[in-house]
Amino acid sequence: MIKAIIGLGNPGNQYKYTRHNIGFMIADAVAFSLKCRKYKEKCFSHIYECPEHDLIIAKPQTYMNNSGVAVKNILEEYNLKPEEILVVYDDLDLPLGTVKLRTKGSSGGHNGLKSIIQYIKTENFPRLRIGIGRPKRKEEVVDYVLSPFKKDEQIIVEKIVAHATECIQNVLKYGIKKSLNFCNKKII
Repeated sequence: MIKAIIGLGNPGNQYKYTRHNIGFMIADAVAFSLKCRKYKEKCFSHIYECPEHDLIIAKPQTYMNNSGVAVKNILEEYNLKPEEILVVYDDLDLPLGTVKLRTKGSSGGHNGLKSIIQYIKTENFPRLRIGIGRPKRKEEVVDYVLSPFKKDEQIIVEKIVAHATECIQNVLKYGIKKSLNFCNKKII
């Protein structure tokens, strides 16, 4: 059973609508859809409390590359096991509009996941990968993930956020394994 949704991103208005912050966008959308209480600052994160769902929704404020610091604190503070969290993050290796739910796995080169794995010492935690596509040249990756979505991508992003929110609600209701078929799809 999932007891914490953890959306990855970077704090600060300059990053608010960037590709790297799709995890934050989805965390906010899920909190709104579940009518969770306003967040408080705790465990190096902004945390929404959802007592009627026995759930918290967290947005680590440690910057993407240090996400593990916050996640470890959340696990300790709320007495959670790694398999009770669902980490939501952007994935360069999936085309824009692709959503993939996994029960576990490696970091796949994602620095936020690398940090989490390093701090909690396991790859065995569920994650929701949100495809953001990849720039043409490798040296453009940093600028790409820290740039906002283009105007023509906005409609896709809205559909991704809506689908990811429904996916997470499905996971909370039916569990991860029963939600794989519903969640794993290309939106466009």
